[in-house]
Amino acid sequence: MIDEKLMNYIEKNIFPLYNNNYIGDGIERVKYVINRSHKIIEENNLNINWNILYTAISYHDIRINNEEKGHELISAKIMYNDEFLKTFFNVKERLLIKEAIEDQRAKLEYEPRNIYGKILSSASRNSSVEQCLERSYNYGKKKNPNASDEEIIEGAYNALLGKFGKGGKANFFFKDETYEQFLCDIRELLYDKDKFKEMQKNYILKMN
Repeated sequence: MIDEKLMNYIEKNIFPLYNNNYIGDGIERVKYVINRSHKIIEENNLNINWNILYTAISYHDIRINNEEKGHELISAKIMYNDEFLKTFFNVKERLLIKEAIEDQRAKLEYEPRNIYGKILSSASRNSSVEQCLERSYNYGKKKNPNASDEEIIEGAYNALLGKFGKGGKANFFFKDETYEQFLCDIRELLYDKDKFKEMQKNYILKMN
């Protein structure tokens, strides 16, 4: 399904770059996106080039100094300038990968330009309440390391309410029962702020 030479190159040279990312954005996240992609493709019976998709996923979240802002543009540039990939893919294929990486963000104002961007955007979203609580807390801690847990939880609640609450963006590109169930679960939780705070605190206790 995926060319062995391509896979070996990426595992040896690209995956180690994720060791420098903060918790939640490391190599385990890349593997999560790969697994979610498999499910989305199977559920929607999509016909895609796995070498292209695997490469887009593998390069999509490379960070410089763990900077969140604009990381998709940095990742796309690193991929596009990769000398090995220039020998493996033609120009059109590399452009598809570049566009897919650039268009990955769920809050993008426009629809991803190709099917690989749509799959990557869909597969890289949280798909369980527990995962959402973990990532929102870790992101808040990374952004404001001196903030109290109460402040981080409050910030996480407001951010998630804006994203998943009434009027929030939850664009669907494919049939995705896992994500649809997650939306129901997270919205139900967000409508009860006290319950949200309690669950977030319980998550923090499990971490410590």
